[in-house]
Amino acid sequence: MAARVHQFQRNTLTTFFFSNPIHKRNYPSSKRSSSLYCTCSTSKPYVITTPLYYVNAPPHMGSAYSTIAADSIARFQRLMGKKVIFITGTDEHGEKIATAAAACGSSPNDHCDAISQSYRSLWKDLDISYDKFIRTTDPKHEAIVEEFYSKVLANGDIYRADYEGLYCVSCEEYKDEKELLEKNCCPMHLKPRVSRKEDNYFFALSKYQKRLEEILEQNPDFVQPVYRLNEVQNWMKSGLRDFSISRASQTIYVWFDALLGYISALSQDQEQLSLQTAISSGWPASLHLIGKDILRFHAVYWPAMLMSAGLSVPKTVFGHGFLTKDGMKMGKSLGNTLKPNELVQRFGPDAVRYFFLREVEFGNDGDYSEERFINIVNAHLANTIGNLLNRTLGLLKKNCQSTLVADSSVAAEGNDFKDTVEKLVEKSKLQYESLLLSSACESVLEIGTAGNLYIDGRAPWSLFKQGGASFDSAAKDLVLILEAMRIIAVALSPVTPKLCLGIYRQLGYTEEQFNAATWSDTKWGGLKAGQVMAPPNPIFARIEVVAEEEGGPTVEKKVSKKKQKSPQTQSTM
Repeated sequence: MAARVHQFQRNTLTTFFFSNPIHKRNYPSSKRSSSLYCTCSTSKPYVITTPLYYVNAPPHMGSAYSTIAADSIARFQRLMGKKVIFITGTDEHGEKIATAAAACGSSPNDHCDAISQSYRSLWKDLDISYDKFIRTTDPKHEAIVEEFYSKVLANGDIYRADYEGLYCVSCEEYKDEKELLEKNCCPMHLKPRVSRKEDNYFFALSKYQKRLEEILEQNPDFVQPVYRLNEVQNWMKSGLRDFSISRASQTIYVWFDALLGYISALSQDQEQLSLQTAISSGWPASLHLIGKDILRFHAVYWPAMLMSAGLSVPKTVFGHGFLTKDGMKMGKSLGNTLKPNELVQRFGPDAVRYFFLREVEFGNDGDYSEERFINIVNAHLANTIGNLLNRTLGLLKKNCQSTLVADSSVAAEGNDFKDTVEKLVEKSKLQYESLLLSSACESVLEIGTAGNLYIDGRAPWSLFKQGGASFDSAAKDLVLILEAMRIIAVALSPVTPKLCLGIYRQLGYTEEQFNAATWSDTKWGGLKAGQVMAPPNPIFARIEVVAEEEGGPTVEKKVSKKKQKSPQTQSTM
């Protein structure tokens, strides 16, 4: 979502503005309204949102990254027993959409339908478990916007004045000179700004300076990570300036429209449509997950708008970083764009989800390299996790008819391995809760690493050959490893849901049992004596890279399961 303007076709709201008394620039200070920072009770749903993506072009990897991260957080919160409302969607108003539609030879409506559907299709391919998909062209959304505007206008926070400034056509936003580069170039699009003078209506943002400062001071978690909070506080030090919400030419500033999609999405299932019914369905949001380029709108403009309408502000706004490719900013002119749908088709959703959440420290910028992508996915998913499960099941089938000889709680008596797993699971839980997604992945992976070290050290394949007590000990060792795999399947499921479902099925469970799992199932002791495991079948095929010819392109392919080595002896999938 970028700063742009929204041209209302029906003129409903612009007529509303122009037919009401105009509030002058020297507006009076109003009494403090009832809107306060939210202290949500545990009974309220956990509402998480992605940006509402602008439909001037199909989804890119940055959009996919935001949504993958949001989905993993939503899945974790569901594991914790929370009722989750996961909102995503598309922003379909703006000057650039008509231009983009014309370039494609289609109407704006057809263009919006096609691009919005491309987001839905990609989210399906990436296993995104959203609950609400809002389009800002939805009549229910526009009705909520109209009611919200009326509250802001009634609060005396809109006035009319001329505006003259430097305007970025690509951003569709006026820019302060201090934000611009040399020759008045936009720092985002590196194009010169144009001077514009217009008769505008303004929102009295400066009126909320003190109250916003109080929110930031009293609730340090309102903006995360902490360095994003510092950015917002630095912006505010020079004083907040009122911003345009409509032009006399009958256009509406789109941020006043698009941001309300987070609220109108809550009303989608309501028969009686109103701002109040939407609010009562789950507002305020627990987490707005956004890119750092739209932090100001979500951490400054949006809460001021909400306070003006007498509504609570969100609990947390989290601004993540940008993605680069091979150390360079991605762009069409450089020919190095990264298309998420192509990545999913080549490598599968779990590989894409895992790499970006594991390798990008959440909040910071991150880089994609195909070589690193393949190396990480092979090492972590195929080798550390997949191979450990496969060779353990192979030993169980060969020596124990795929049947567990003891409860996992009994097999772990007096064994330090259980303590190691429990500590790592608790560590990952705290990291998920703190939005440290990369660290959570690492902690769960350490369980797999510990399992590989344990089984290599114990060498159960040799103990089985010795028979007697050694055989019994080896059989219990397999129970320990498979219990650790069961725990991994639950703890890593927010990040790699299909892979973890595959693990659960290999352990003899159904898809229904997997879907019913909660975080409490990471507690040691789930596997029971007599439980029959499925025959070993690799859950994640290793990606092989084969050079067609010297200096030529490389082609990646997944290893055929028919060519797999014996699970007892192979070291990789």
